[in-house]
Amino acid sequence: MSSQITRTVLDVTVSNHAGVMSHVCGLFSRRAFNVEAILCLPLNGGEVSRIWLLVNEDDRLEQMIRQMRKLQDVHDVRVSSEHIGVFSQLGTVMNR
Repeated sequence: MSSQITRTVLDVTVSNHAGVMSHVCGLFSRRAFNVEAILCLPLNGGEVSRIWLLVNEDDRLEQMIRQMRKLQDVHDVRVSSEHIGVFSQLGTVMNR
């Protein structure tokens, strides 16, 4: 019996300064929740950044999102399965 792993993207807008990525990733690490891939880019002249986290859907995902929203430097968290293709394209480029 094979179980299908469903992945989704967390689209996170954060303040852009030292330590923010560590706080976000630390939240996942402390709860032994694996992040499959990360993409982070600055926006608005570098004041904020947008982080895309590719994660497996899990019973704990909603709780992780609630905890992430409590972090001081997190402005917004959205769940979006439409951006999964970006990670596939990046993987193809990196494996060349």
